[in-house]
Amino acid sequence: MPPEGPPSLVRITIRRAVTSGRFYLVYGVIVSLVLAASLSVASGSSFASAFPLLLPIFAVVGSMGALVVFTNDRLKGVLEYLLAYGATPRRIFLDVLLTVLLLVSVILVAAVGGGLALYLARHHGIPVVLALDLALYAVPMSYVSAAFAATVGMFWTSLSSPRAGMTSPLGLVPFIGILPSLGTLGLLAALGLEGRASPASFAIAGEGMVALVAAVVAVLVGSMDRFLRRERLLSPA
Repeated sequence: MPPEGPPSLVRITIRRAVTSGRFYLVYGVIVSLVLAASLSVASGSSFASAFPLLLPIFAVVGSMGALVVFTNDRLKGVLEYLLAYGATPRRIFLDVLLTVLLLVSVILVAAVGGGLALYLARHHGIPVVLALDLALYAVPMSYVSAAFAATVGMFWTSLSSPRAGMTSPLGLVPFIGILPSLGTLGLLAALGLEGRASPASFAIAGEGMVALVAAVVAVLVGSMDRFLRRERLLSPA
């Protein structure tokens, strides 16, 4: 029988991502809660219409700890060490991607739970439209946008020599990750639906954008073996 590869490093990657990217994670949670509190104080309609639209932005930023781990491991030769012991680029990629999705889950649980608690504290009942907007747009968009950002970030990092700062892949990927959410806002504005958080508006703009980003992620993941070759994960030093 062929020798098995090293055990899964998902748990270790998650722990390291939380530690190395704690600024991003704390930022995503705190800003989401501040946003929810501000919109709740402003008015119930503001919360119902704006919170689902803006939540994916902070979920993406909060998940960047996984990409920090990937970038640091490539620079320090850790990925090269893992490859030498039988890990494959696909396995490393999927470990990071799973970590990203888990970090997004942490932010969503805290932000949605805390946001709805603040909303209920000032208003009576949760409108159906708010529940639909969260379920059909905010939650799925948070996951697909974070997956999109992480996938682009890993490809970019593996194809370049990562540098510190805002001009590095790690510095620019959060902006790439929020592009789908900004695109949705632009589409809503173009359709004249801004300010009216209705199921129809999200069916046209929100769900369509979620499907588009999910398709792009699927294509990128399918191209993994082409762009994320073993030699691309070796330390550039």
